[in-house]
Amino acid sequence: MPDARYDAASPVREGSPFPRGATWDGKGTNFALFTAHGTRVEVCFYDESGNETGRIDLPEYTDEVWHGYVPGVGPGQLYGYRVHGPYEPENGHRFNPNKLLLDPYAKQIVGDLIWADELYGYTVGHPDGDLSFDERDSAPFMPKAMVIDPSYKWVEHGKPSVPWTRTAIYEAHVRGFTMLHPDVPEHLRGTFAGMATPAVIDYVRDLGVTSVELLPVHAYLDDHYLQEKELRNYWGYNTIGFFALKTRYMSGGDPREFKDMVAAYHRAGLEIILDVVYNHTAEGNEMGPTLSFKGIDNASYYRLADDKRYYINDTGTGNTVNLSNARVLQMVNDSLRYWATEMNVDGFRFDLATILGREPYGFDENGGFLDSCTQDPVLNQVKLIAEPWDCGPGGYQVGEFPPGWVEWNDKFRDTVRAFWKGEGGTLAEFARRFTGSADLFDKRGRRPYASLNFITAHDGFTLRDLVSYNDKHNEANGEDNQDGSSNNHSFNHGAEGNTKDAGIRAMRQRQSRNLLATLFLAQGTPMLLAGDERGNTQNGNNNAYCQDNEISWIDWSDDPTQGGLATAVRELVAIRDRFPILRRGRFLDGRYDDVAEVRDIVWLNPGGGEMQQEHWEDPRARSIGILLDGRSQASGVRERGNDQTVLILINAFDGGVEFTLPEGAWTVAFSTDLDLAVDTPAEDGKLIAPPRSFVVLAAG
Repeated sequence: MPDARYDAASPVREGSPFPRGATWDGKGTNFALFTAHGTRVEVCFYDESGNETGRIDLPEYTDEVWHGYVPGVGPGQLYGYRVHGPYEPENGHRFNPNKLLLDPYAKQIVGDLIWADELYGYTVGHPDGDLSFDERDSAPFMPKAMVIDPSYKWVEHGKPSVPWTRTAIYEAHVRGFTMLHPDVPEHLRGTFAGMATPAVIDYVRDLGVTSVELLPVHAYLDDHYLQEKELRNYWGYNTIGFFALKTRYMSGGDPREFKDMVAAYHRAGLEIILDVVYNHTAEGNEMGPTLSFKGIDNASYYRLADDKRYYINDTGTGNTVNLSNARVLQMVNDSLRYWATEMNVDGFRFDLATILGREPYGFDENGGFLDSCTQDPVLNQVKLIAEPWDCGPGGYQVGEFPPGWVEWNDKFRDTVRAFWKGEGGTLAEFARRFTGSADLFDKRGRRPYASLNFITAHDGFTLRDLVSYNDKHNEANGEDNQDGSSNNHSFNHGAEGNTKDAGIRAMRQRQSRNLLATLFLAQGTPMLLAGDERGNTQNGNNNAYCQDNEISWIDWSDDPTQGGLATAVRELVAIRDRFPILRRGRFLDGRYDDVAEVRDIVWLNPGGGEMQQEHWEDPRARSIGILLDGRSQASGVRERGNDQTVLILINAFDGGVEFTLPEGAWTVAFSTDLDLAVDTPAEDGKLIAPPRSFVVLAAG
């Protein structure tokens, strides 16, 4: 659109300090950039070939925001900032106007970063290191921000708004999920449009999950060292723009493609949750490039050490975003609201969320960011999921987030893996995790769904690899392999990797079903890694962050050795829906219910008696019965429940175990042993739980 480009003859007006970023009003564009220490801000304009077509100074400075209005500039205009100020790394300032900077509020970023020495604020190789100053222009190597037209007509019937008690999450990667899908047109594979194809949406919906959690889709960079290895940042945890989409995932370069995808999922009753990275940026430490925040106001955007030349590195990536700064906190909140309102997503999973609760004195559940989400009328209505750890001191904070948050529960993951592997002394811990981890979450009115339960995730082994490998096999990453069994609780069942042994393959399938059954039928919110239901393998790679290839992409061909897992997932979701006591909104504590005159949960030993302390402490104990009484009080309302009663028999032994059942008629509703058919009645009050099995019986 030629009429939307910068014209040097147009007078620059004062504009407004709000909203931040580049905002088109139909006649021109307002530019506003926060910098507390910058002394001058230039906006540089570019054509599609990367040639600079002009530049202006933002004329006004209000409340630490430089701003100006440029008539005639509109959608399609490429731009970047140059910020002037002191270059004093020892005082935390790294201003260098020779470096073109991305707008932190850019709604679209065009072009790829070309790694070059000119990107660094200091002179690479200089004996003074980052204290030196580089005068070369970085613009030829930088992507550019673009002014956008935000208009979009949503054609849908509102958000699904799935209650937490019914939520089942499916963690997927936009690119990896569709790159090999035979029903996705080739030109759409790896894109939002590919994710929105009917075949993909129908598949996800038919699994029974309610919410798709996408690995990071914000604009991010491929690390230089990965490119040198002909690899790239596949997962996307290297953000450089909190408002812009990764162009790699857009089939035609139009960000409205993302909105089309969200609308399509909403029409199917499915939620979209974004995995977001607000804890660090792609600029790294003092030796990293100057791409945006570092050159705009390093001392405001990043947490700096007492020696302000250096960065606090609680993220393990070189820098930590400073959410104790009000303007930086505002930027993150603005970003979240943008995705929740303009882009219509249903929630967020926060990478290294403990960082977001940190203040200079440490983690605080009442810290600025966490408080801001609690009080914000938009953010407190969407799903908020924390990864509750980071690399800082005392960084493990599972169970410590405030009400309204759901947390990844790695204690569930590790305990369930260890129990089904057959590790001794895990039964009591397994019972705690299976019933919602009340020791972590039963406080301040939090509910069992605050525990996000998972067995596998993008980081680590897939389900198939968990039961097929003792060791990690990360040769493709350029890493040496190390024993992974002690950390991952993985077990190959007699052969490392693929095998033709029918007995081993059958046991792996059984164990996979056991793990899936535990995941979906435990109290809490289940999360399934996309592809686990298809037996997807990464060939033993437990850290495929840089593998944008067949190692990470989901294989959609039918593998006869992996049949039945998708069916098991569908059956388990159906069981979870059929028996509400499996997803109650209150913790099951086993206390006598004087209204219903029953207990909501009773733990049984195989002989039919209640578990005693010596049973829990027996390191050889691997079998247990769990009686969930649907007559118990279902909520705070003092009335008898009317849910169906369920009995779960869990046997992690490698031999069958006979259980004496409670009085009444019991019928098998689900079994991970396929020879124990559904609707099989228990006879004579007994049932032999098959070796390594998970059996659900319904009363009546």
